[in-house]
Amino acid sequence: MQGMIVHHLQAVEMTALIASHTENKDLRSLGARISSSQSDEIKFMQRWLAAWGEPISMPMSGMQGMHMSGQPMTLMPGMLTPEQMDALRNAKGAKFDRLFLTGMIQHHNGALIMVKDLFNTAGAGQNADVFDFATDADNTQRVEIRIMQSMLEKKPSKEKQ
Repeated sequence: MQGMIVHHLQAVEMTALIASHTENKDLRSLGARISSSQSDEIKFMQRWLAAWGEPISMPMSGMQGMHMSGQPMTLMPGMLTPEQMDALRNAKGAKFDRLFLTGMIQHHNGALIMVKDLFNTAGAGQNADVFDFATDADNTQRVEIRIMQSMLEKKPSKEKQ
């Protein structure tokens, strides 16, 4: 749950860029839906962790950053790298749309890996709330990936590149 909160926060950060980076109505609508669902899921995960007496944030050993050796730590599955996030922040119009869609597909695929890893961990999916949350997240991410793939396959509109 702690890791998924960090993962979801990046998706919310990505969707926050939409208003100032594109005029694409379909992407704006999708982004609003993603932001809303991810924000609601963050609240659920925070409540669940609090109810179980667990810290809301991950221990520093699980956070993105640098190892003591100075080597970069591995990102959670699907997380965009700092370079990918910078490229997204610096893009506008159709270029932003493409980077957002490919980045969010990568991000959602990472969430699917995290859910699969959860269910492959003995006993981890036994809690009904966790099972329902993970199953719903998996289903939502799969649907949104199909929507984003379809959006990528559409011919670019006449928006400014």
